[in-house]
Amino acid sequence: MKYFIVAGEQSGDLHGSNLVKALLVHDKEAEILCWGGDLMQEAGARLLMHYKKTAIMGLTAIVKNLGTFIKNLSLCSDQIILFKPDAVILIDFPGFNLRLAKLIKPAGIKILYYISPKFWAWGEYRIRKIKRYVDRMFIIFPFEKEFYKKHGIAVEYFGNPLVDEVERRSDSLPERGEIIKSLGLGDKPVIGLLAGSRKHEVRSILPQMISVVRDFPDYQFVITGVRNLPDDLYKDIIGDNPVRLLTDKTYEVLKVSDAALVASGTATLETALFNIPQVVCYKGDFMSMLLAWMMIKVKYISLVNLIMDKEVVKELLGYSLNKKNLVKNLRDILPGGEKRTIILNNYSIIKEKLGSAGASDRIATEIIKELKDCTGN
Repeated sequence: MKYFIVAGEQSGDLHGSNLVKALLVHDKEAEILCWGGDLMQEAGARLLMHYKKTAIMGLTAIVKNLGTFIKNLSLCSDQIILFKPDAVILIDFPGFNLRLAKLIKPAGIKILYYISPKFWAWGEYRIRKIKRYVDRMFIIFPFEKEFYKKHGIAVEYFGNPLVDEVERRSDSLPERGEIIKSLGLGDKPVIGLLAGSRKHEVRSILPQMISVVRDFPDYQFVITGVRNLPDDLYKDIIGDNPVRLLTDKTYEVLKVSDAALVASGTATLETALFNIPQVVCYKGDFMSMLLAWMMIKVKYISLVNLIMDKEVVKELLGYSLNKKNLVKNLRDILPGGEKRTIILNNYSIIKEKLGSAGASDRIATEIIKELKDCTGN
């Protein structure tokens, strides 16, 4: 069968790559085209557009790049219609993917959505677009099932693919001492800095994270850079601070860290799955933060707290993301800190809620079954 997968950012590329691998295992004749990234290409999909050229986030950025956004939308739609896939699989990225679904729906192509947009956080009105344009939704968080049920949409939870990825990567990593040596780190315990995967996140959040470095002289701070951002972006912010930058070594750094400062997003759950206590950080441009304060309906922004429906890890947002708050909350989660054990105990509960590994395989199998049922094969 023929599949066209659309992912618009780094986390979507990761989940898309695992789905591609699973589809190729269970459908030996699969032909997969994608808008995604290096990981999806390496997994076996033919990459038509890299997410580095399409990842426009935040109201201000979208307005500035509206012409490019519309051009990309039209190009992707044309490629899909020309390819005539058995299914289009949209991965998160709702600003682009929901508009794309509307464009291609008249062509009669089956549209599957993998990894639900965060309608439960804001923009709940957009749920009607799922009803109108999407044939089936695959969720990756247990609490989403009740949300969709409220809107009359039946969904099933097959597990979270991040559990697969973290388990696979963690098992493949060597012992702590070997990782420390291979990364060229010193003897001091490590605090990881995960500042996000987008330029505006790094520019807004990383300076705040680095501001605490000299308050913890007994630790070494390591930034987990991402390959789609230039090293100079990080180095300009680091300046003369004693901080190491390691690109594409997120899991290695988490494996050896005692604690982490983490930009909100997928990384908060990755950090939890590695059992690393964390402080969650977020700060955007003025208009994006203003809209968020007005529109976001959930009590928390980190996946850890959302899954538990309570504050497990501290969230420092907007003006609360400052040196004073970071120093206090980081001390609380380091070895000997009063909140460390509480966080680790709650991480165990999160893992039980998410369930076992194998989600990517189960979802791929279900997609293939869905398509075969439709075609009668």
